[in-house]
Amino acid sequence: MSEKPTVVFRALQVANEHRNAYGLRYNDYQRYRKHCANRTHRLRSSLKLTHGKGRNFQKLPALTTDNLKEGHLQLLLFETERAWSYAQELYTSSLLPSNDETAGTLRHSATGRFRRAVNWSTQLLSHCQALYAQGTLSAENLIQATIYTIIVNGRFLRYRDEFEDALVQLSVARSLLDELAAAATTSRDQALAVLFSDEIGPEIRHCAHELGHAKAYDIDGIVAQLGPNQKNAIVENYDTLVKQLKSSVSPLQGGAKDGETRKKKLKERVWEGQPVPVRNPELVDVLLKVQDGEARLGEAQEQAAASGSKHAAARSKKGIAAYDATLLALSDAEELARKLAEAQQLTSSSGTSASGGRDIHFVYAYIVYQLLRYRIQRDLLLISALLGSQPESSKSATKPVVGQSEVVDSRLYPAVVKLLDTILQSLNQMRTLSVVDDNPDLASAVDARVSFTKARRCVYLARCYVPVKKYAEALALLQHASIHTRETTSHLSLSNTENITDAHPEFFPIESNDIKEVEATITTDGTKYKRDWFAYNGGSVTKDPKGHKKPLFFDIALNYVELDMDRLLERAGKAPAAPVPAPVAAPKPRPAQPQAVKAESTQEKKPVGQQKAKVEETQARPETPQPSAPSKGGLSTLLGGWWGRS
Repeated sequence: MSEKPTVVFRALQVANEHRNAYGLRYNDYQRYRKHCANRTHRLRSSLKLTHGKGRNFQKLPALTTDNLKEGHLQLLLFETERAWSYAQELYTSSLLPSNDETAGTLRHSATGRFRRAVNWSTQLLSHCQALYAQGTLSAENLIQATIYTIIVNGRFLRYRDEFEDALVQLSVARSLLDELAAAATTSRDQALAVLFSDEIGPEIRHCAHELGHAKAYDIDGIVAQLGPNQKNAIVENYDTLVKQLKSSVSPLQGGAKDGETRKKKLKERVWEGQPVPVRNPELVDVLLKVQDGEARLGEAQEQAAASGSKHAAARSKKGIAAYDATLLALSDAEELARKLAEAQQLTSSSGTSASGGRDIHFVYAYIVYQLLRYRIQRDLLLISALLGSQPESSKSATKPVVGQSEVVDSRLYPAVVKLLDTILQSLNQMRTLSVVDDNPDLASAVDARVSFTKARRCVYLARCYVPVKKYAEALALLQHASIHTRETTSHLSLSNTENITDAHPEFFPIESNDIKEVEATITTDGTKYKRDWFAYNGGSVTKDPKGHKKPLFFDIALNYVELDMDRLLERAGKAPAAPVPAPVAAPKPRPAQPQAVKAESTQEKKPVGQQKAKVEETQARPETPQPSAPSKGGLSTLLGGWWGRS
């Protein structure tokens, strides 16, 4: 028996892979039926099971256990799938309003195809039992073929409204699937068993509801009640098969292949204290790649921490490469989860979930959150690497040296702003996820990081405006940055606990010192920009700097401050005395003048009037106060330097 080749035939895995790849994910039965027809033709040609060519009919050779191969079992499986998918297609067509006249004929044809599927599946099970008795087929493969056959029989009975027998068949199949999931060595095998359990769960509930069970919703209770009583009647040597399954499959903790098995075992992922359900084999495959990438990333971070600060640049490059591998795996997981969520939404299928109602939509939101989290961490690492590649004067964002011009690459700050824009986009997308929106503390933590990133972006964007002498825009951006820092403090005060840092300490930590550093940077940069702007064109927005004359320090007061000199002289004790009005004498009578003199005086009246107007204009014009002699004390000594200059 040891010389005979061992046949490996995993019926559930083959059926699931082809169903998902060729149309059944979206309930396209016609496409899947055509695929099964093509597959059976290729298998018959490769196994030489054709009836000849032309009109000469050749009888097929009899199949024995000696010449049975995996291809023969696959041929029977795809014949079953072809007949079953055709039955589903005909039954779906009979439900359309346009086929009301031919609905009975379509249902009759569907019943015939269902019978054919049951016949093919029964032949498949008999061949598998013969191979198992001969020792060339494992107990696990026989159990999978048995489960497949029982599910086909149960669905046929439910289609014929024989709900009692169908409930027994499906309950036994569910109990076998539970045993298969418990004995699985890899997460993929476990997810495969759970997937088929979720598929037949609604059918068990429907049968129980039609039979009038009070707790038709309790699928596990119905299976626990009917499975032990009917398992030996439905499955031959049920207990022996289960015992053989548990003994043949090595447990996870032992065996020579323990290391390889651990690599295929998916670690439990927890969200808010509850496990994240992964109930699809395809999703398990991509999450295993994510788990491998996370392990490599952790090793790279440990090596970077142990190497110290001497190889900071090399450490950043290795860390970024590790992030890229993890992000690639998470992108594949996000794409697959999105397809599964769309398929479930289109087909309106609601599978059972053992984790508090967490379905594939929750898993999709969780995967997107992890993708955005690692993307933000990668971008923050890139910013640190960019700022670390510059001189020491540009690294310190909070302590710039006054009076010294920083030698910074002109491409540095625009690159940092672009990375901060990417981080903002990721944070805004994270804020819209259902897993974040349902948790108020986590939502406040994400809002705080959005405001903090906006503040940093405004600071670095202001530094981009300074080289082109746009100081007004830079100062306006710093004002926006100060507003965002206050928003960050407000959002952090709303959350009781830091859910982000508690679950992932390495992800975007924000402490009070970080906020204080940003505030100090805003204050220092604002003072520096104001001084540079005043030295550039006197602080004018529209004035051309070429025509601007820089004023001396001692000319500032007289040129730009309007002084009330009378008030200052009065307070200094130098107020002038009030003028005393002179006594007006009585007018004396004038002697008579000759006629010639009157004519001459009449001619001179006009110039005298003009001269009198000039004198009045001169008297009306205020005189500029002359500086008085400095006294030895008092306020005049203090202000003497301001107006004492001639």
